Formats: sequence, C-alpha cells, structure tokens
Amino acid sequence: MSVQITVPTVGESISEVFIGQWHVAEGQWVEIDQDVVALETDKATFDVPAPQSGFITKILKGDGEEASVGEVIAELDPAEKPADADSPAEQAPAEQTAVATSAEPASAASTVMPAAARVMAEQGLGPQDVTPTGPGGRILKEDALRASQQSGQSQQGRLQQPAAENGRMEEAVPMSRIRQRIAERLVDAQQTAALLTTFNEIDMSAVKEARAKYRDAFIAKYDVKLGFMSFFVKATVAALNEYPQVNAEIRDKQIVYHNYFDIGIAVGGGKGLVVPVLRNAERLSFAEIELAINDFGRRAAENKIGVEELQGGTFTITNGGVYGSLLSTPIVNPPQSGVLGMHGIIDRPVAVNGEVVIRPMMYVALTYDHRIIDGREAVSFLKRIKETIEDPARLILEV
Repeated sequence: MSVQITVPTVGESISEVFIGQWHVAEGQWVEIDQDVVALETDKATFDVPAPQSGFITKILKGDGEEASVGEVIAELDPAEKPADADSPAEQAPAEQTAVATSAEPASAASTVMPAAARVMAEQGLGPQDVTPTGPGGRILKEDALRASQQSGQSQQGRLQQPAAENGRMEEAVPMSRIRQRIAERLVDAQQTAALLTTFNEIDMSAVKEARAKYRDAFIAKYDVKLGFMSFFVKATVAALNEYPQVNAEIRDKQIVYHNYFDIGIAVGGGKGLVVPVLRNAERLSFAEIELAINDFGRRAAENKIGVEELQGGTFTITNGGVYGSLLSTPIVNPPQSGVLGMHGIIDRPVAVNGEVVIRPMMYVALTYDHRIIDGREAVSFLKRIKETIEDPARLILEV
C-alpha cells in the first residue's frame, strides 16, 4: 500500500506553498527521514522528509507549482532496501552499449541510482525521459547524462531564448515565493509608513581592541568567535530601553509598546535575505548572541530556518558591511518601526582632540517610521548606540 507525502502545516497564516525543488526522482529509493523535496513559503524554505523508507512511485507536483497545506504531492511505496541501492552496478563498456541499443525508456517503477537522480533533478528530467542501461532496468548516472545531452533540456521552470549570432540571450526565471513576499513587503512599507533615515558614524577602535584582547579566551571558553554583531545587539537593547518608541509598533489606531526586545538579524540565505529573530535579546550574553547568529547563518545557507523563527520581531539589525557597503538606507520591516543599518569599517582620517588621526570608522543608519518616532528620538537613539560602541564598558556598567 502506497504512503502519501503531503504538505505539512508550516504556520498559522500559511495555507499554500511552492514546490521549490525535488531532491529525488520517481523510482528512486529513499530512507526514512531523508529530505525529498524543498518547499517555499513567503517567509522561508524548508525540506520535507520521507515518512518511510521505500521507492518514490509518483510525483504529483513539479518544481515551481503551488500546493496547499495537507495536499498530497507524492506517493511512496514502502519496501525493504535493495542490496545495491547505494551504488550503481559496474558494467563493461561493450555490455553497456549492447544493453543501450535494445533498452526501452524507463517506467515510473525503474530504480534510479543516487548519482543519476542528482543529474536528473538538476536537468529537470523524469524517469520517462531516460533510457536505462543498468541491470534490472536501473538508471545509471551515464544514462541521465546521455539523456540530458540529447534533449538539451534546461532546468524545469527556466526559459531560455536561442542565442543570437552575437551571443546575446535572455533567461526568464520564475520569482520565488520568498522573493515575491520580499517585494510585496518592501513596496508596502514604502507606501504605508512615513519613512525617514538618520545617519551617524562610529569609531570602532575600542571594540576592535576588545575583540583582539579577548579573542582567544572567548573562543576557548565558548567555541565561537566574538563578532561585532553581539556588541551592536547589546547597544541596541540599551538604546531601545531608553527610547521605547523605536521598539513599538502601530496597530490599528494604537501604539503598542513592548517590554521585551526580539531583535531580527538579517542574514543572506540560499533563497534570499531572511530575518530570524533573537527572542528576548535583553537576556542573552555575548556568547549566546554569537552562537545564535552563527547558527542562523549556517541554517539560512541550508534553507533550514523555520517559519516561526522569522515572525514577531520588534526591531531589526542589518549589516551591509559584510558585502562591502559603505552607506545605505535600510528599509523598515513592518509592523516594526525601526531598522539599524551597519556598514563597512574603513580606516579614515578623523579629527580627535584637534588632531587628524586615522581611525577605523563605520557609518550607521537608522530608518524609522516618523508616524510614531520623532526626529529627536531617532537621532538620540542612534547617538546612544554610537556612545555605547565607542565605550563598550558602558554595556557592563549599564550607563
């Protein structure tokens, strides 16, 4: 009896998902809990594991298609693991040529070897597109490569126009659900909020010296590097405590203040920028912040950030400096009212005590919703962060 693979519940407000990419093909053997397909929502990408070991007998939804929560997207035939499921059988070249001459296109029940499945997934091929040459009708990697070359088929969901004589060509790629949602939220923020941005600059000398002095001891004790972000999270919490409007939001016709600080940290992921949230950042130590951010970065690259981790932030920090940004105007993530933008650290000449010296300087920006935050509070908030970062001892003394 076949087992159904369905779209799981991924959040209270999410009823539909996109099929991102199948990691397996029809006819392929899978282990229980092996990731078989990546699903995309408007917030994150996550993998669905196989509920049992067996063969994938039917894929009902292809890459890029929509599916509802609870909908059946594939079927699996439970079975014992074949003895040769881990590696393709070896054949002499002459024998392979003889088999290929008389072989028929693969059926849905054909066994797809793992290496072949990867090629087929990359090229958008199904078992029906490949002529198997392996023993017992198995599809080998060579079969998948041969079918790819013969068909010239590009990845499913992509459309390429034939190249002109001068080599110019176009490629149309469907916008992912995450990218669509990012676009919608950015446009919504620009249209509904009264956004302004204020800037300042920070001398990073003190923080750089502290990191250098305690780097080895910090790594030895906590097994994680001491980065700049933990200092900025701590400084942000201190500034939000002093200026609660920046941590508030407009809900209907009310201003909602929060007595907690859930700080969103923007990180680049496999499918685009995501903003997982540090819950109750005011309770976290430097090490806990660094460990959490390190974990966010790793899982974002693997598309493993859960939907619930992206919801409910009260303020956001984004660091364009890791990509080389010198200065930018970050955009607020509704319903939040503020976002702090960090940038690159550049050695620049600055005036200190009447003398020109070279210091590692960072521009910072605060974009805020002027409907709830006045200019005085915004400027003072950013100045408070500057003062704290330039004198990190204030974080310990809480002054």
